[in-house]
Amino acid sequence: MRSDTVKKGIQQAPHRSLFNALGLTEEELQKPLIGVVSSYNEIVPGHMNLDKITEAVKMGVAMAGGVPIMVPAIAVCDGIAMGHIGMKYSLVTRDLIADSTEALAMAHQFDGLVMIPNCDKNVPGLLMAAARVNIPTIFVSGGPMLAGHVKGSKTSLSSMFEAVGSYAAGKMDDADICEFENKACPTCGSCSGMYTANSMNCLTEALGMGLKGNGTIPAVYSARIQLAKHAGMQVMELVRKNIRPRDIMTEDAILNALTVDMALGCSTNSMLHLPAIAHEIGMDFEIDFANGISEKTPNLCHLAPAGHTYMEDLNEAGGVYAVMNELNKKGLLHTDCLTVTGKTVGENIEGCVNKNPEVIRPIDNPYSQTGGLAVLKGNLAPDGSVVKRSAVCDEMLVHEGPARIFESDEEATEAIKTGRINPGDVIVIRYEGPKGGPGMREMLNPTSAIAGYGLGSTVALITDGRFSGASRGASIGHVSPEAAVGGPIALVEEGDIIKINIPELKLELDVSDEELAARKAKWQPREPKVKTGYLARYASMVTSGNRGAILEVPKAK
Repeated sequence: MRSDTVKKGIQQAPHRSLFNALGLTEEELQKPLIGVVSSYNEIVPGHMNLDKITEAVKMGVAMAGGVPIMVPAIAVCDGIAMGHIGMKYSLVTRDLIADSTEALAMAHQFDGLVMIPNCDKNVPGLLMAAARVNIPTIFVSGGPMLAGHVKGSKTSLSSMFEAVGSYAAGKMDDADICEFENKACPTCGSCSGMYTANSMNCLTEALGMGLKGNGTIPAVYSARIQLAKHAGMQVMELVRKNIRPRDIMTEDAILNALTVDMALGCSTNSMLHLPAIAHEIGMDFEIDFANGISEKTPNLCHLAPAGHTYMEDLNEAGGVYAVMNELNKKGLLHTDCLTVTGKTVGENIEGCVNKNPEVIRPIDNPYSQTGGLAVLKGNLAPDGSVVKRSAVCDEMLVHEGPARIFESDEEATEAIKTGRINPGDVIVIRYEGPKGGPGMREMLNPTSAIAGYGLGSTVALITDGRFSGASRGASIGHVSPEAAVGGPIALVEEGDIIKINIPELKLELDVSDEELAARKAKWQPREPKVKTGYLARYASMVTSGNRGAILEVPKAK
């Protein structure tokens, strides 16, 4: 066993004395030690139930002959962090999580790991750590929140943000807002639409690192506890068979995840996280891959915010495996990929039928013939930008209008609320990228204000920051190169005409090459917004290319 490094031999007598201090018995030290990496805390609604999940996992590990030992991982609630300096810390926690979990696993020489994440950055952070450490590992998330119910309709956190905009526009009163506050987020769990957390938990299934239902079984269902017990039992099978994350997270598995991403209509943030996970296995993942896969992958789901169905509906319809089975009818998946079940993707999804064609469209009747995400390029984004195509209304698929320049989320949101944005405008928020922010904040407040003020079919927004999975409309993020390194978005001037053509995958500034070159020659780098602390260190380490925020660390061998 790997843990023999800290358990066996005379040189390890001091180590055993410390295990004695933990209360471990001699019998336990003869068994595999399994690190149960729990993201439980009392500030993130998606994590407040993870103590129950952790105990269920530990029971499963013990039932199957292992010794479970809980260790922690941090998590941030993006909703609580939204719209202030806290959002600068959200994305950077992904790398803190990956680094600290790697340190814990290597320092203590666990034989296997069970990762228990739930929200936006700790799912990809723990997937990155799993690939780095490469010991037998399985994932079980805390599960999604149930949808809220307001005025007879299902709702979620994105509706709450948009309600704030509607209130400011005079379309809602205090009583309406109070009802939303009390009903939009009714249970623990990751927010109930296809936002970043649920996107990544579903893609964990598609990657083969989680059991069936990992992404969709609601947090409050007893089936979630049962899933956690099974995950604990199954990690012992992985240990016995020495099945490791890099046996599962291969290049073909990454492409499977991207294909499922297109079918589900996942968050644009998956275009930050999948490249980072791929980077850990040594795969050169350029975001251009998305367009090639999108061309042949139908969009089968319109979950909130793109539509009016929620994670609980996807679960009842058959979940991720049912979506994958639909995709497999056209041979769109690599079905021979190994998974944590010990079986292949093809074996896992066989017989997983679509139980509700209104929630999961059949492969021959999709919402669209192309996938939910698109990568746009042009002289404004030569290295690429990302849009959630499935959440853009038809009127905004092709749009051009004058640029309205802002250098923070707050400035843009205030301009919308004070009536300074007109139909046809293209809002540009810059110096919010990985280096320029630093931290690449999400822009949920301005996109929600656009929707709340009824501008979603007439106003576009582009940024070198990123968008929440809860954003909808013509919101184009991850514009690269970012403004802080002199990307073309730094050269846009108030009133310049910006042309957006999503069907043709183009994002263009209507300015000549000569004029852009002249502006570039005059451009001067800016003083960083944060000069000390972790954000400053992050800004000095992070890349600023078309793969988004990936720290400069060696690739896996």
